[in-house]
Amino acid sequence: MIQLSINGEAKTFAAPLTVSELILALDLAGKRVAIERNGEIVPRSTHAQALLADGDVLEMVVAVGGG
Repeated sequence: MIQLSINGEAKTFAAPLTVSELILALDLAGKRVAIERNGEIVPRSTHAQALLADGDVLEMVVAVGGG
């Protein structure tokens, strides 16, 4: 198990966990999501390979369209 801080909230997940798997677990698949891990932006092209570690601090923003 790994504990992550997501937008200031502690959450626990089974390890290993990639950014892509986290997006699926949070029901955000198909949405435009920007993710910062420990102060660094995680490029969308690396989400499937980017392994998360216990204690990672994530900031997630979901783009919302409107007009």
